[in-house]
Amino acid sequence: MNLEGRDAPQFELEGTDGRTHRLSDYRGNTVVLYFYPRNFTPGCTKQACAFRDRFPTFQGLNVVVLGVSRDSIGSHDNFIADFRLPFVLLSDPEAKTMRDYGAFGEKTVRGKTTQGTIRSTVIIGPDGKVIRHWPKVAKAEDHPQEVVDYLSALKT
Repeated sequence: MNLEGRDAPQFELEGTDGRTHRLSDYRGNTVVLYFYPRNFTPGCTKQACAFRDRFPTFQGLNVVVLGVSRDSIGSHDNFIADFRLPFVLLSDPEAKTMRDYGAFGEKTVRGKTTQGTIRSTVIIGPDGKVIRHWPKVAKAEDHPQEVVDYLSALKT
């Protein structure tokens, strides 16, 4: 499923800042919504830290970064504290938002087919439409730079 050009699915998720976040809260802003399987796993940690390291660039581009996983807010809080993440993480324990964005479903891990979170990213434009969708991110640690490069090219 590729969401580019479509209205981004609405969501309502609890965030690590103590607020309930809705897509409508971000109307008028560009949002990077990245979905990842689990806090503290090697790939997810590298990805989060790569977003962290590029966070000043995202701020300079006036872009909101939000990470989404099925982990609890408590787990998210620990993840943020341990790796000094400067952005909000959202908890989607039932994977409803993940399913809406095509970020949950059948995947292959170490040769086994299973159901779970599919590492993916969407960029939502100020009008609420998906302007870029990576339905499957292969290199977690390199992907945040790919997102920066795409957003930077939009600004030129």
